[in-house]
Amino acid sequence: MIRVVLVDDQSIVRAGFRIVLETAGGIEVVGEASGGREGVEVVQRTRPDVVVMDVRMPGGDGIEATRAITGAASAGAQSSAPGDERRGPAVLVATTFDLDEYVFGALEAGASGFVLKDAEPDEFVAAVRALASGHAAIDGATTRRVIAEFTRRRAASSTGVSADVLTPREQEIVRLLGEGLSNDEIGARLVIETSTVKSHLTRVMTKLDTRDRLQTVVWAWRSGLLR
Repeated sequence: MIRVVLVDDQSIVRAGFRIVLETAGGIEVVGEASGGREGVEVVQRTRPDVVVMDVRMPGGDGIEATRAITGAASAGAQSSAPGDERRGPAVLVATTFDLDEYVFGALEAGASGFVLKDAEPDEFVAAVRALASGHAAIDGATTRRVIAEFTRRRAASSTGVSADVLTPREQEIVRLLGEGLSNDEIGARLVIETSTVKSHLTRVMTKLDTRDRLQTVVWAWRSGLLR
């Protein structure tokens, strides 16, 4: 069962999200909050797998809440199970516009993906399930467009880690990850087992200190590994 917390200042939006998710099956909404600070408290109390976060709330505290949630998750990374590609709860940003400053701010704060509020219900459910499985919740084309724009606007910032820390095979896998390929697709492209891809990605995230696949792609754009 996937555990979800909803953070949105509009109760009708939260109600709609809850109906869509719980009707889909295999997903339980374990908490709700109308603001970022309250959301952090609910997350600490309920320990969900995914947090659906509205970053355009009064006071603009959705981004700070995202940073607090992902920061706490990173701090507790040592307790993650071996081979687990995602550390702690993943934050899924619910937004109105994809190329939005709030989205970029949330990505910088550690969000693992985003979904448009006018997305079809099955797309929303798929996004939640993807994050719960440690995958990015945006398709390949959107990943490249949003992350490219995100890094262009922050080109002066340094990753702090050189691509040289990765082996040639690891760099190859990260490039394919940046194309939006799944573990199965990467394995098929490189003619290796899916479990081997996952092991490589786990080592990559450990070396780079990235919390999930999307943040690894963010690093790859910033480091120049992706163009």
